[in-house]
Amino acid sequence: MGRSLRQRPVHLAGKLRKIRDSFGLSQNGIIARLGLIDEIYQDYISAYERDIREPPLPILLRYARLAGVCVDVLIDDKIELPSKLPARPKHR
Repeated sequence: MGRSLRQRPVHLAGKLRKIRDSFGLSQNGIIARLGLIDEIYQDYISAYERDIREPPLPILLRYARLAGVCVDVLIDDKIELPSKLPARPKHR
């Protein structure tokens, strides 16, 4: 049985960058705001935003909570981020 690559969201990197920019944060600033100072480094954020690396699910959850959106908004290419962040998630 062969192993194929799993699908990756096409717009995830741009959405993560938009979240950081909407809060006016540097890459180190987003790390602090996400509460990940001792867990990830600036080059991780850079790789996420350049679509070189995909963030783990717990980090995506933190981005979603910061932005006030559901995680599916980040990973579903058919859903755009709200123009104003933080937003109000529909599930609350």
